[in-house]
Amino acid sequence: MNKAEQGLAAYLGEDRLKYLQSITIGIAGAGGLGSNCAMHLVRSGFKRFVLIDFDRVEASNLNRQYYTLDQVGEFKVIALSKNMFAVNPGLDITQHIETATATNMPHIFRKCEVIVEAFDAARIKRSLVETFLPTNKLIVAASGIGGAGNADTILTRKVRDNFYMVGDMKTECSMENPPFSPKVAISAAKQADVILSHYLAKFEKKGTVK
Repeated sequence: MNKAEQGLAAYLGEDRLKYLQSITIGIAGAGGLGSNCAMHLVRSGFKRFVLIDFDRVEASNLNRQYYTLDQVGEFKVIALSKNMFAVNPGLDITQHIETATATNMPHIFRKCEVIVEAFDAARIKRSLVETFLPTNKLIVAASGIGGAGNADTILTRKVRDNFYMVGDMKTECSMENPPFSPKVAISAAKQADVILSHYLAKFEKKGTVK
């Protein structure tokens, strides 16, 4: 157990931390939602991650995504992994620098118990949900996180036992309602909170049995 994990264990306890570290989480998109959610999950004790994104960090991403100026130009998956390792160097991260599709997602996320939907395009968002909803994987998606103000409209909704939605469900990101850091970060934190609370409850109910 490294120093970061010792610090986490002070709040979680060693048994609870060990259980969380056994869960593999897929981060589907490493932009505003995915990068911020991933960092919250690392700080919550999770250790195993599968990241997918084809894009590179741009200066315009720095208003809401968990990157720094010196990472502009790097692949987001690589840059995000570095930032995650900076918190806990003992992480197990699988990186996929490619476009997520309905064809490759079942293979990429096959070992994941959880998938964080953090895509921009509605088509691939829908494809991810349709692909994994019939499975026993926990899916945490987001919709309606654009603009500023009325942050209390960002809610968490349980759609099914294995499917949660975060957002106001109506204010999509656009030129009129750009993606700003506060609402994006709130939504990402709520996605992480769903996952953390889900597995803490499972631990309390079943011990270390998934």
